[in-house]
Amino acid sequence: MNLRDTVLRICVATCALTMSTAPPLAADRNASFYQLHERLADQDGKPINLDIHRGSPVLVAMFYSSCPATCPLTIDTLRAVERKLGPARRSQVRVLLVSFDPERDTPTALRQLATERRIDTARWTLARGDAAAVRRVAAALGIQYRKLPSGEFSHANVITALDRRGNILAHSSELGSADPRLVEALRE
Repeated sequence: MNLRDTVLRICVATCALTMSTAPPLAADRNASFYQLHERLADQDGKPINLDIHRGSPVLVAMFYSSCPATCPLTIDTLRAVERKLGPARRSQVRVLLVSFDPERDTPTALRQLATERRIDTARWTLARGDAAAVRRVAAALGIQYRKLPSGEFSHANVITALDRRGNILAHSSELGSADPRLVEALRE
């Protein structure tokens, strides 16, 4: 077993929370994620709305930059999904990562993560909001989380694919490889 598999097994055993099989918005195919009017800020501190990538297919996930295990794996998984799409489709897809940790994930911290992980901020947006906005975004995506006394977060790992209008096409809690459901949803 390699280090990545070991880390994943530990995180699944200690960090994952039980979650429903479908996020709340997925029940209504006409309910756009963009109906949430949460104000966020991107990695440059610029105010944005959740619909920043309206008109493009979008992968949405939640994370925090100081996460030692599953959040880096989430980024790797998002990249794996993109690689399965091929260059033409990949150039159309956008990624929105919303932080669980608005206290520590300042624009500077988000920019630093983007630099360290070589994230293309022309297509990927790292965002933060106040605690209430983050909670509402998580609820809309069916993601459970809680802050631990250590300052770390225990959280579900979910990647959601949205169509151009913000409707949920698919979601996955698989980490480490591209879930075929996400890839197929983004190809359609």
